[in-house]
Amino acid sequence: DRGRQRASEKGVEMPDFDAFWENGRFDLDAPTSAQIFLAGFRGDPEGQPLKTPTGKIEIFSETIDGFGYDDCPGHPVWMEPAEWLGASTAKRFPLHMISSQPAHRLHSQYDNGSVSRSTKVAGREAVWLNPRDAAVRGIAEGDVVRLFNDRGTCLAGARLTEDVMAGVIRLATGAWYDPDTPGEPVTLCRHGNPNVLTRDFGTSKLAQGPSAQTCLVEIEPWQGAVPEVRSFEPPEIVVR
Repeated sequence: DRGRQRASEKGVEMPDFDAFWENGRFDLDAPTSAQIFLAGFRGDPEGQPLKTPTGKIEIFSETIDGFGYDDCPGHPVWMEPAEWLGASTAKRFPLHMISSQPAHRLHSQYDNGSVSRSTKVAGREAVWLNPRDAAVRGIAEGDVVRLFNDRGTCLAGARLTEDVMAGVIRLATGAWYDPDTPGEPVTLCRHGNPNVLTRDFGTSKLAQGPSAQTCLVEIEPWQGAVPEVRSFEPPEIVVR
């Protein structure tokens, strides 16, 4: 209802919830006039300044420069990532892992639901890899594979696709953590949670954003009996 009210104030009439729910979607019309980025500032930079110290577009920031951070100077620069395919670490872990947002759930919510579980491969999270990378490792479609680096290891189900370039793999976030030995920090995750592989460091001393996309791993076929995924099982009820 709040959304309908706000839309009405902008001249957009949205259906009520029942009508929206029955139809399944509501399409917003494209803007009738061109939208110009920073139109007010561009038309009158002195009368409509930006919310920066100078009121202008700042490529260099005296404020940020004054912090003296070695990993975040006052102007844009290229800084070598902690892990990337051009690093020496790539000799041992030659695949760059992208842990994207999943299309079949919101982060990790309802990973136990039918929609998310219908996308699993061999009962665990799917890892997308290029067929060329799979071939040199003896990996076939649907195989259970082991992803690992110096931080941790997890199992996943192989999905071969040309949608990812050679040298890159994709393991979506949100698979419920399923430790093989609970309580051990570097234990195997049987389900395919990429958090056991990514770095737990912020992007810089200033931003402290996630740096999960800077991650190198290696993949190999899983050898031996495949452990059962137990992350969806309810906890044992102990009656005292």
